[in-house]
Amino acid sequence: MNYQQLYEESIRNPEGFWRQQAQRIAWSQAPEQILSRDEEGHYRWFADGLLNMSELCLDIHVAEGRGKQPALIYDSPFTGHRERITYRQLLEQVSAFAAGLRNLGVGYGDTVIIYMPMIPQAVVAMLACARIGAIHSVVFGGFAPHELAMRIDDARPKVIISASYGIEFDKKIPYKILVDAALKEAKHKTDFQIYYRREEGFDSLGGKNELDFEALLRCGSVGPKQVAATHPLYVLYTSGTTGRPKGIVRDTGGYATALHFSMNYFYGMKPGDVFWAASDIGWVVGHSYIVYAPLLFGCTTVIYEGKPVRTPDAGAFWRVIEEYKVNSFFTAPTAIRAIRKDDPEAALKQAYDISSLKQIFLAGERCDPATYEWLGKVTGVPVIDHWWQTESGWPMLGIMTGLEEPHTKAGSAGKPVCGFDVRILSDEGTELEAGKEGNVVVKLPLPPGCLPSLWRNEIRFQKSYLERFPGYYFTGDGGFKDAEGYFSIMGRVDDVINVSGHRLSTGEMEEIVAGHPDVAECAVLGIADELRGQRPIALVVLKDGALCSEQELEAALIELIRSRIGPVAFFKNAAVVNRLPKTRSGKILRKTMRALADGSSFSIPSTIDDPSVLDEIRAVLQRRQLGVAFQPI
Repeated sequence: MNYQQLYEESIRNPEGFWRQQAQRIAWSQAPEQILSRDEEGHYRWFADGLLNMSELCLDIHVAEGRGKQPALIYDSPFTGHRERITYRQLLEQVSAFAAGLRNLGVGYGDTVIIYMPMIPQAVVAMLACARIGAIHSVVFGGFAPHELAMRIDDARPKVIISASYGIEFDKKIPYKILVDAALKEAKHKTDFQIYYRREEGFDSLGGKNELDFEALLRCGSVGPKQVAATHPLYVLYTSGTTGRPKGIVRDTGGYATALHFSMNYFYGMKPGDVFWAASDIGWVVGHSYIVYAPLLFGCTTVIYEGKPVRTPDAGAFWRVIEEYKVNSFFTAPTAIRAIRKDDPEAALKQAYDISSLKQIFLAGERCDPATYEWLGKVTGVPVIDHWWQTESGWPMLGIMTGLEEPHTKAGSAGKPVCGFDVRILSDEGTELEAGKEGNVVVKLPLPPGCLPSLWRNEIRFQKSYLERFPGYYFTGDGGFKDAEGYFSIMGRVDDVINVSGHRLSTGEMEEIVAGHPDVAECAVLGIADELRGQRPIALVVLKDGALCSEQELEAALIELIRSRIGPVAFFKNAAVVNRLPKTRSGKILRKTMRALADGSSFSIPSTIDDPSVLDEIRAVLQRRQLGVAFQPI
């Protein structure tokens, strides 16, 4: 069956299609109820099925003879440490750590926050939670204590699992200090804090209820607890327009089915292949394609604690591909742009044999055609740009390489993946013809693996995703479909920006900037950045009598954003303006300013209070050399 036939079958008969796919994983109780509705009226998959994700990722493979195959390959250019962990070894560690958690009183339905760097112990913690039916919430290690505190208060974890430190280039970031600060700010109090001690004597665990990660590995072992397919595997927080993070809920059975399907049909993998997603476990790519999907499918997954530049050089990625015989490589365009900037002729690549590589996948942000074409030329393998979201959990658009040869287009995110009925709608809700840009939506029901709701926030779930276009899931992105059925995603239509593939709220940054005592009002915009895709800038109106200079204010705001959100925001610029463009009713025209900053064409809104303010804003952006339209490297 080819792509078009399989795709049409998935849309025409979703229950029959996903029943067949569900049979490819090992259930302790196979589902008979394939698609149903819950008490809120939301679609749920495989409601009467029972399974355990840890068992699917580990026990099954060991029982089938893959015990000696590497499950994880850990590579840290920062520390020079490299390690291979087999499926049997990983099963032993996960079973032991799960027993340790259970001895602390952590059990079915309890939440656990994991705030760790890219080390194998983070994977052990995730799978151990899954083994006992606890719900993990991994928080990206680059977030500051305030962001961690918000997630603690929303998730209400019984324990926090962390480590001595993470590494940012040549600096050790002491996580314990950050966790302590977050716990001090948070209203919710955890029972225990568990730390993996990366270095002897780096930190002491003398505080109340502070435990050593290694000690929990000496508590015996525990088998997998069978849970309902609809039981939450994890909660992963993503930025929203309000500044408060949204807890995306991921169920167990639908996710396992979808990920297994995607490894076969989308990524074209085989059991035993080596898969490398150069992301972080704190993001959805890390959850889906560093941890769960490769292990579900019996692959070897690479955990890389590093970045494409300065770790130690732009040839680091090629070295990893050669050393571990990587078959499929998945990264963000930001990483490729950084490599290309440091090594435009790909001279460093010539030292490595990457013949094991079958294809490269890009996602997380829109890839400019120049970067896309450069990567294909220097590697000689197909490059597949694809698109999905934290909410979907797996690809929505792309090329299903397990079914067909990659026929890709530069600047396009590909065609709909099986199960996703993607449409382009006008603001009024009518479907648009090919070539017309509008709102990217997916007709309900969403396929398995996608979010069924938000964590403890049904009202926000409805308002964020279902209310604007009834009968559809609203992605929050704009785009268009061409005459051949390829979709292009043009970016967010809300106040969320994409910095190096990480979704961040400009609304939250505005709250922080507005809190400075000299700021009367402000607007935070995303502007084009040649490496990161986008980065934030602030336009600030000072209070009367403010004495600080623009340079002093900028330095203060940079420190505020870094301390409250973290370096991941890459906030570097704040420009003082006399006023902001507004409607006559007082609404700040952020969309107009975004268009002004990135050089897009726009019409001056008829509701604007004073059009001359746009000329003033333009002059400030030019003076500060901010908002120059994206120029490929």
